[in-house]
Amino acid sequence: MTTISIRQMMADSGVAFGTSGARGLVSQMTDQVCAAYTLAFLQGLNLAKPGQRVALGMDLRPSSPAIVRACSAAIRQAGCEVDFCGVLPTPALALYSLSQGLPAIMVTGSHIPFDRNGIKFYRAEGEISKADEAAITEATVDVQPIAGGEALPAMNARALNQYRERYTSLFASDLLSGWRIGVYEHSSAARDCLKEILADLGAEVIGLERTDTFVPIDTEAVGEEDRLRGRAWAAEYKLNAIISTDGDGDRPLIADETGEWLRGDIVGLLCAKFLDADTVVTPVSCNTAIETSGLFKQVIRTRIGSPYVIAGMEQVESGGVAGFEANGGFLAGEGLSVRGKSLAALPTRDAVLPALAVLAMAKQQGGKVSSLLAGLPKRYTASDRLQNFPVENSRALLDRLQGDDEPYLGLWGNELGAVRQRDLTDGLRMTFDNGEIVHLRPSGNAPELRCYAEADSMNRAQELVALSLGRISGK
Repeated sequence: MTTISIRQMMADSGVAFGTSGARGLVSQMTDQVCAAYTLAFLQGLNLAKPGQRVALGMDLRPSSPAIVRACSAAIRQAGCEVDFCGVLPTPALALYSLSQGLPAIMVTGSHIPFDRNGIKFYRAEGEISKADEAAITEATVDVQPIAGGEALPAMNARALNQYRERYTSLFASDLLSGWRIGVYEHSSAARDCLKEILADLGAEVIGLERTDTFVPIDTEAVGEEDRLRGRAWAAEYKLNAIISTDGDGDRPLIADETGEWLRGDIVGLLCAKFLDADTVVTPVSCNTAIETSGLFKQVIRTRIGSPYVIAGMEQVESGGVAGFEANGGFLAGEGLSVRGKSLAALPTRDAVLPALAVLAMAKQQGGKVSSLLAGLPKRYTASDRLQNFPVENSRALLDRLQGDDEPYLGLWGNELGAVRQRDLTDGLRMTFDNGEIVHLRPSGNAPELRCYAEADSMNRAQELVALSLGRISGK
């Protein structure tokens, strides 16, 4: 048995909490590291009771089964029982955890590259908070050696079935009758249940680009290859829409009838409108059309990351409350409904609800997905990232830019005009005199520098991102 300080283990292994969950290189996520995190979650948060069931799920990364085995061994070591839910979307595991009153562990690296992975933790009440992360960090645990070669636990399909039922019971069975919808499957943990849900609601479903090789789809940084794919698929199959998700199915990727991918914050805005939300809670990086649309009584801005959005949602005392992020992940709070039916709260990122909301709005209006954007303010956002950009380099850059104008002028010259406002809520968000916005922020999950931009046209927003990242990288 080995006694492990989690804080010291973080420093030694490099596996640490990011924006959401503990993540690191697969080579760093040894059996001992994964078991120690599991024990610290169960024991550090006082969740380990004799016979306590712990729901456990995973995505389709090649490294996920080994991590599941280590987590399973640690769950049993803590005196608890493993309730293995197999491969499923993260929100499906979260819904099962909430409904059953169980702590849960999801093995997923979400959208980050395949050589990395992660572990996400849920209390019976929902995602762990930043305070819970701090408690886990300060824990010290005793880890027993883990035997290799064990088979995965027997799978319980109830979580996946419950998630599918959540949506097939909420919407009319003929909602999507007459529509052809492509599902970009790639390696998403949601690919099968997403196709089943769409078919159950009457759609003709066309599976696209299924692969057993993990594909790190980032819904905030859609690459040119996927842009071209979307247009080609829409034309070839005469589709009404294309739906996909990131690796663990908690962030949607939605294209209209021409194959053009919608921005995640616009998808979130449309979903919140569909659900008649009174209050929207969203990170500072999302489109300012959320406020200028006038659709919501209150808009609360937070730091980037679902724990911050959830904390903001918990402060709302009345009315329907919804949260969403720039990646499109939608968090359903209290007081929301569909067709007069109450929607059970699911305060964790979800991809299926916003996808169905967008399709339902377009179908009910007798139009096209692209037509949903017509009534929104003409503000457009774009984003991309510099990969393999060390976090310390990002922080040093932001420190320089937060000071006087000399470093700013050294990068952009006079091309963007004067800086009217600097917002330091999360990273550095600069608003210029002409109303354009550039927001730089180190990723919380990987060595990447993210850049968000907002302008009055999509081309200009994309130009701002390309210009900024090009100047920073020296290319």
